[in-house]
Amino acid sequence: MAVSQHELIQSYRSLYKSLLRAVQYSKPSRYIVRDRLRNAFRNSNPEEFEPSRVARTIEFFHGASQSRGMEHKILKNLVHVQWGRNTPPRKTLLREDTAQARNAAYKEFDQTVEMLNESMGLCIK
Repeated sequence: MAVSQHELIQSYRSLYKSLLRAVQYSKPSRYIVRDRLRNAFRNSNPEEFEPSRVARTIEFFHGASQSRGMEHKILKNLVHVQWGRNTPPRKTLLREDTAQARNAAYKEFDQTVEMLNESMGLCIK
């Protein structure tokens, strides 16, 4: 089923608004979620778009913005890990074995996020 450009734009805007509310417009977090959302929409295939997953994801972010429960903690950790990925390591940590350990940890983290998406029907990238 083909998805119209209007539906994609509306989904992007809804996700972005709910993400900003969930991170409470805090400075480093809002830029991280903006960049991740842009990247996800630019690099995704429009045929894989599922409005039901987007609706559940918006509901998840709404829950994160309403209380400091499990949704808030998950989103906070997702943003923190993404911030760590974007931040270059210090000179003392530039050893090769450290880089391999970081890559292995991020691989495990990505697999955990994928399992979360599958089990809850979300589209967090």
